Amino acid sequence: MPGPSENDPTPGGEQYFTASPGAASRPGRVPLSVDGTTYDLTTDRGVFSGERIDPGTRVLLDELPDLSGLPDGTFVDMGCGYGPIALTLAARHPGRRVVAVDVNERARELCASNARLARLAVEVHSPEDVPADLPVAAVVSNPPIRVGKAVLHDLLTHWLGRMVEGGEAWLVVQRHLGAESLADWLVVHGWAVDRVKSKKGYRVLRVRQG
Repeated sequence: MPGPSENDPTPGGEQYFTASPGAASRPGRVPLSVDGTTYDLTTDRGVFSGERIDPGTRVLLDELPDLSGLPDGTFVDMGCGYGPIALTLAARHPGRRVVAVDVNERARELCASNARLARLAVEVHSPEDVPADLPVAAVVSNPPIRVGKAVLHDLLTHWLGRMVEGGEAWLVVQRHLGAESLADWLVVHGWAVDRVKSKKGYRVLRVRQG
């Protein structure tokens, strides 16, 4: 598949999960379509899939159901990049608090700017700045597989563990990058996992308390 794909490094070899990308800024723009409305998002080098909406992210957003029936709590985009998931959540659920989280400061700046320009209510934080008492109703993420299993498992343990009773996580992972092994790991650690969709080489997982 041409171009950056789910969980690949950014062009030029620099990892998108670097806190302070060293790649020289070269802003670009990509369209994000949400239920008939198109938002023009600013991207840049040094962030995940800066040349287009990642196909895995698109599959996730296309398969994501209406989450309005979930319990009270915040919707969290773990690893927000420049914001396509967070902005989609805010557009579809304007009454919900949406928090976008990323270690990459350039990505956070882009996400915040894109949300302001789209007039969508998205809070953007670094992981350490997320309030410890934040009640989480949903985690929606194209997780950073290439950080390695140990780091990824720690991330998922942290964020899934913060979900309120009845909360859900929706994740997308490339099949050849370990979607099945990740689903199995989640089950072993007590989570209920539904393999919701397999499309274009990606697997969408719904994760709930076991």
